[in-house]
Amino acid sequence: MKTGLDRLTREMLPGGRIGLLSHYAAVNSEYRSSLDVLAAMPDIELQMLFGPQHGFHGETQDNMIEWEGYIHPHYGIPVYSLYGKTRRPDPSVLEELDCLVVDLQDVGARYYTYIYTMAYCMRACREAGVPVVVLDRPNPLGNSVIEGKPLTKGYESFVGLYPIPVRHGLTIGELALLFARFDALPKPEVIRMDGWDGKGFPIDYPWVYPSPNMPALEAVSVYPGMCLLEATNLSEGRGTTRPFSVFGAPWISGIELCERLNGTLWMEGAVLRPHAFKPTFNKHAGEMCYGAEIHVLDRSVFRPLRTGLGILLETFRYSRTRWNDPPYEYEYEKMPIDILSGGPEVREAINGSDFKALLELAPGRIDQHHELTSDILQYEREFRS
Repeated sequence: MKTGLDRLTREMLPGGRIGLLSHYAAVNSEYRSSLDVLAAMPDIELQMLFGPQHGFHGETQDNMIEWEGYIHPHYGIPVYSLYGKTRRPDPSVLEELDCLVVDLQDVGARYYTYIYTMAYCMRACREAGVPVVVLDRPNPLGNSVIEGKPLTKGYESFVGLYPIPVRHGLTIGELALLFARFDALPKPEVIRMDGWDGKGFPIDYPWVYPSPNMPALEAVSVYPGMCLLEATNLSEGRGTTRPFSVFGAPWISGIELCERLNGTLWMEGAVLRPHAFKPTFNKHAGEMCYGAEIHVLDRSVFRPLRTGLGILLETFRYSRTRWNDPPYEYEYEKMPIDILSGGPEVREAINGSDFKALLELAPGRIDQHHELTSDILQYEREFRS
């Protein structure tokens, strides 16, 4: 397989003054970063870097922990933070560029903020009259399965700007084209991949974890469901070496939880094992938490969103489990669970212990999902034909 970065040549860039939106996880087949590849290209003047949430090097751990820009110690160019005082570049900064190159490793879930940093940059580039070139990368969750309802209008946020499903099945290049369509932006140039089979992240291609709490592909595989725990007072495993794979709280009975969930539809393709842990930071830091670790047995039938909803339904049987109040990811009014799930339905179904309604919120295959917008379906047909 070759990513967009592997296929990139000088001739594909419209001019020599380049800006780069990227991070440390964007590497080619030889583990060379997009920063190093562009800096070494002949007739290229790399003018500036932009970094998303967690910092260019993944140095900030949690949500709403901002980082500030600086001068790159080796290349001597400005590194602008797009997760600090602002989350979008000032168009005046971009006006000196011939193009902006985007190379970000996404994880395939609507909540992951890197794709919206790209969207904000695309909007700013329209104002500045700067073309955008996106280097495509695999969606580690693959492209054959989608999960969850599209975002409901009125619930847009930095963890969901567009009406796409939770597990969207699109690559970052496909998302760039789709966002341009939603926003009526100039169509970005997408340097497509060669040899990707659409089944996930290739085992023979370098994987660099894209954020501090996404340390392995196992975390990526459960993230579309387990990220919802961020909206509760349950630990989603931050402060451990297995974030999103382990979860719990001081008041949970891990053994009882596993007995009630294992073997049910919620856990199809996976099994829960009772687990206890002490987070070193974040929720319940230094306290013993009881819960479970998720082990995926069969990725072809495992549906992480459905599993996450089942875990929420079961853990809300404990009276001390509750929804967190805002703020969350720069939203100060709506409930965190509502902006993550894209509307009030998940919260209402769990509060009412409505098993049937909750299952209907997590369809697991594209041919079963009757509420996808026609734009997304039409886009997928056009792009993949």
